[in-house]
This record gives sequence, structure tokens and C-alpha cells, in this order.
Amino acid sequence: MIATDRLLLIPATDATVAASLEGSDKLAHALEATVPATWPPDLLDRAALEWTLNWLRTPGNDPLWSMHWVVLQQPRTLVGIAGYKGAPLDGTVEVGYGVVTEYQRRGIATEATQALVRNALCTPEVIRVIAETLPGLAPSIGVLEKCGFTFLGEGSEEGVIRFEKRQAP
Repeated sequence: MIATDRLLLIPATDATVAASLEGSDKLAHALEATVPATWPPDLLDRAALEWTLNWLRTPGNDPLWSMHWVVLQQPRTLVGIAGYKGAPLDGTVEVGYGVVTEYQRRGIATEATQALVRNALCTPEVIRVIAETLPGLAPSIGVLEKCGFTFLGEGSEEGVIRFEKRQAP
């Protein structure tokens, strides 16, 4: 688990992702947190959860390099997800994040992303962290800029842009 001043980033497990697929009540019980009525955040659909569950069940995959539940500590409330898109590859790890609507614009995505970046760059095999977003998502770009990422250009898919943060020399 990664803790910040306000947040707990709890690594997703087989059990918590399965609970999420069963509904908000099961997820609330599994995380011992309130789950808002607007759960889940954008882009966290059933297919994404099933992909995560399959990834977690694959031997050799470390849950620390996967999705994390973003829980506000006081009151203990599930407010989003953040995490890595797999283990480092050639010194690079990718991060992503999403926050439910009523908790957006409160610095939660920035705080969670900063924690993920710090955690990753403390790992010897990571020399850079990347993130991708859509060019029209000003709040997402703002998160990356606040976290010290620099714009690289085109991303891995058409219409997506990429940012990176490198380990300090």
C-alpha cells in the first residue's frame, strides 16, 4: 500500500477486483470504504476490470505494478483508481488514473500520481515514467504537468499524446 497525506493507494487484488465486478456493495465491504453512487470513474468499465483480473491471475505478474484503489483516508471513501499498466519494461513504466466526478478538481489525481511516480522512480529498474491522455483533456494534462511530466508527442494510439518524467540525474 502507498500512503499520502490524504490518500491510501491500495493494490488491487484478485478478491477486490472480483468484488468490484459483483457490485459497489461488495467492493465497499472488501475495501472497508464507502463507495460513492457515481462509482466507477470514466473508463473503468467491466472490460477493464476483467482485463485487470486476468492480469492479476497470470503467474509472475506483481500486483504492485497494477491498478490501485484510491481511498480518501477521512472519511474512508473510494474516490478513484490509479496505477501502473504493468511491470517496468526497458526502464519504463506507465501510469494512469481516474477519479469519480464529485471528487475531481481537488488534487486527488495529482496526489495519487505523484505517489506512484515517487514509488516507481525509487525502484532500480525504472528510469522513466510515462503517461498518455487525450489532447482535449485539459484537467488530465494539468495533472501530468503538476507532477513534473514533460510532453513527448504522439502516444501509442492514434489521437493520444504522451508525457514522461525521468529519474533525476
